[in-house]
This record gives sequence, structure tokens and C-alpha cells, in this order.
Amino acid sequence: MISDVPYFWVFLCLLPVIAFLYAGVGHGGASGYLALMSLFSMAPETMKPTALLLNLFVAGTAFYFYYKEGYFNRKLFLCFAITSIPMAYLGGSIDVETGIYKIILGVLLIFAVLKMLNVFGRESEVIREVKIWQGLVVGGIIGFFSGLIGIGGGIILSPVILLLHWGKMKEAAAVSALFIWVNSAAGLAGQFNNGVVLNSQSILMVALAVFGGLLGSYYGSKKMSNESVRYILTIVLIAASIKLIFL
Repeated sequence: MISDVPYFWVFLCLLPVIAFLYAGVGHGGASGYLALMSLFSMAPETMKPTALLLNLFVAGTAFYFYYKEGYFNRKLFLCFAITSIPMAYLGGSIDVETGIYKIILGVLLIFAVLKMLNVFGRESEVIREVKIWQGLVVGGIIGFFSGLIGIGGGIILSPVILLLHWGKMKEAAAVSALFIWVNSAAGLAGQFNNGVVLNSQSILMVALAVFGGLLGSYYGSKKMSNESVRYILTIVLIAASIKLIFL
């Protein structure tokens, strides 16, 4: 059981903090949840469905606030979602060997670190229209790895949108939030089809994540997130990445 993990109460205290930070920039927070779970040495078969479930609630909350503020671009979202949804389901239905899973997740967490540090994906005044084939390819690739690892894919999609000048910062956050939600739902469906059962502590974790997500979504849709807190989260992601890849 998850509650048997040493210092589980510390994990529960940190969970809403991560949800707050990620929801503030339109993300569900799966990479953060997975990083946290890896630091507490939880099993991959528990990590993957749990992260996807938390994503559903936090990303859904984030999308609501960003949509309410008028940042959602329906056409941009559909370009990615058409292929990402079936590919996320496919990825979620595949069992990955534990060692390979940890390495792939560790590499993706490095990507999350770069995003948090704003190494790439800065906002541009010049916006280009995404070509349909570009959206389908990008959506399909991100969707597959989202389901395979247990993330929503927003941590990858939003910097891609900004890098290629397909949208502005908060527009990318709004699109990524719904993208995360549909991919998480598809990936979780693939997990259930594979016989995965959620842990009994999931409801408590969802409640804590939603609490942090509500606060983060509200403040993130109104103003920029606290940069100093982002750096704290970055340290957590780096530590988890090192643990997954090398230890």
C-alpha cells in the first residue's frame, strides 16, 4: 500500500504544493507527482495510474480558469488532440519494464527542469499558424509517451508551442491544460484495460491535489507564478531524475 511508504505524511504535505505550482502554469503536474513518488521509492505500477488520476483533476481545474479568462484556442488544441488521444490510450495499455520506465521518466524530468527554468519556450510577439500535419505529428508523439510514462504531456507541449511561435504563454497554458486532461483520461483508460487497479489512498491524494490545483489555477490565470518557488520545484525534479537514472 502507498501508506506503507516511509514518511508518507511528508509526501501528502508536498503533494498540494506541487499541484499549486503546476496548475499555475496550466499543467496537471504529473511530472512533479512522479518525481515526488520516485523520491519516496513508490513502485512504477502505482506511480503511473496515480499520476494520471491526479492529472485529471488538477488539469481540469487549470483549464476551467484559463478558459474562463478567454485564453483557450480551440483550433490549436484540436490539431494536437486528434492523434494524441488514441496514442495516449495505446501508450497507457503498454507495460514497460521497470528499469526502462525509470530511465525514460528520468530523461523526461530533465525536460521538465528545462521548462521550469525557462531555458526554452519563451513568449514571442510573432505568432504563426500551426499546419495540420505538424499538429498531428507532434500530438501523436507526445500522446504516446504521455500514456506510456503516466504524464499528460503538457510539460512538453507548452514549450513546443512557444518555441515554434504557435501561441502566447497563457494560450499555450490553456491548450496544454485540456491536452493534459484528454491524454490522462485516455492513458488511464488504457491502464484500466490492462487490469490496473487504483490504490485506496487515491481519494485522499486527489483531494489534496485539487486543493493545491484550485489555488494555483486561480493565481496562475490572473498573474505570473512565484519564480522562487519554481526553483524549489526544480531541485525536486533534478533530485528525482538523478535517482531514477543513476540509483
